[in-house]
Amino acid sequence: MNNRNKGETLWYIPDGYIPPISSGDLVSHESICVLNCYEEDAHLQITIYFEDRPPLENIPVTVQGKRTNHIRTSSLQKDGESIPAAVPYAIEVESDIPIIVQYSRLDSTQTELGLMSTMAYPIK
Repeated sequence: MNNRNKGETLWYIPDGYIPPISSGDLVSHESICVLNCYEEDAHLQITIYFEDRPPLENIPVTVQGKRTNHIRTSSLQKDGESIPAAVPYAIEVESDIPIIVQYSRLDSTQTELGLMSTMAYPIK
């Protein structure tokens, strides 16, 4: 069995959108869910693409070895700039070792909550 056959090093999530409002106690949010199956830390570079502005490029995130990290997209910043709510965006996740990436959105804009989760698109 190949030592590096769990995951990929480049992933894409084309549909990002942080809901602008929340209802009740739960806050609308999105997360990039990363699984690192290897002993060593995974060093990620996350780039956020927009329709109408330059991207936020190479945001560093580390996922410790044999761990998972649920990265709230609202917490990502580059040079003091973050992802605004109610603006469509896409995500590129690049890692120095293979990882597995899933994407989740909790939409609590209505009392009937919506939870969506999907695997990101891996590039081989």
